[in-house]
Order: sequence, then structure tokens, then C-alpha cells
Amino acid sequence: MNIEEAIVYAIVSTGHKMSVDRIVDTINRRRLHVRKDGKPVCIQQVYAVIMHRQDIFVKEEGGIRLMY
Repeated sequence: MNIEEAIVYAIVSTGHKMSVDRIVDTINRRRLHVRKDGKPVCIQQVYAVIMHRQDIFVKEEGGIRLMY
């Protein structure tokens, strides 16, 4: 699954907003997405996707939630 789908899955699986740290931990622990170089995703990568896709993700105090 791509990184956006992995972030959505992580948030939906908990049912509430999550910190970027928890999103990264969930993605890496469940191996929802692995970078092309085989390394786990990093906080900067996930944060960049969240900020780039503000049509999907909402950054609020206390975490990230889905737009819908």
C-alpha cells in the first residue's frame, strides 16, 4: 500500500486522531508501507505527506485526523 493509504489505515484503525509519532509507529510495526530502500518510514516522510495532502488530513492540536 502507498504511504497515504497506510496513514489513512493507521488513523481509521484507532478510530480517533493520532500523533504523527503514533502513525509512524503503527505503519512500521504493521509494515503497512516500506520505503523503496527497504527502510522503515520516518516521521519527516509521514509529516510531509500529511501537510501535502490537506484535502485528506487535518492537523489539529493533539493529532492528525481525516478530513471526512
